[in-house]
Amino acid sequence: MSIVQIEGLCKNYPSFTLDRVSFSLEAGRIAGFIGRNGAGKTTTIKAMLNLIHPNAGEIRFFDLPLIGNEAQIKQRIGYSTGAVNYYPKKPIKEIVAVTKTFYPTWSDADYKTYAELFELDENKCPRELSEGMKVKFNLLLALAHGAEILILDEPTSGLDPFARDELLDVFGELKARGVAVLFSTHITSDLEKCADDIIYISRGRIVAALPKAEFTAQFGRDDETLEETILRLEKEGRAK
Repeated sequence: MSIVQIEGLCKNYPSFTLDRVSFSLEAGRIAGFIGRNGAGKTTTIKAMLNLIHPNAGEIRFFDLPLIGNEAQIKQRIGYSTGAVNYYPKKPIKEIVAVTKTFYPTWSDADYKTYAELFELDENKCPRELSEGMKVKFNLLLALAHGAEILILDEPTSGLDPFARDELLDVFGELKARGVAVLFSTHITSDLEKCADDIIYISRGRIVAALPKAEFTAQFGRDDETLEETILRLEKEGRAK
């Protein structure tokens, strides 16, 4: 059952148009949102969070329209850009103490569970964290208030290969717990490692939104990697 539905989403800018974007997300599945820089990934995500106002289309979470139910919906979702913008010199435990006051659904038990899973030292300050641990800290804050959906914009960008692998393993843990994960990326190998579904956007349009196996069967060629398939599709699309 879909817990997020995006239908006919449009956003017009002078030099770019998000054109009738539609896809859905399901609980306990990882969806990789792939496309080159400037394809429309961040614009779509901002619209999903009501950070920008679309010209057309509908966005629904948990069968509720985002417009009119934003506060209720945002209690149940988590968002991360992959960067921590908190006070760099404040201990994590002090940041957490303030953050939890904004969420009636905050669970100290869940916070402790994920802090242990992520091996996060709450006595450290954000400036003392590695890039990978900063991403985990953002995820921890979302998960501790019971987020059922994580919407992550380029969470692995800038991470070294070891930190990226570790984060992708975390996605697998969250999937097993029934959390839906949407993460945008231009790193195709991340999709090969953990994605259940692929949402491929090019020049503001959704080319495909399919389970990974179906995407490969429909668009791939013999002995072609997922990266080679998407690169070929990009070249063919720009040649038209």
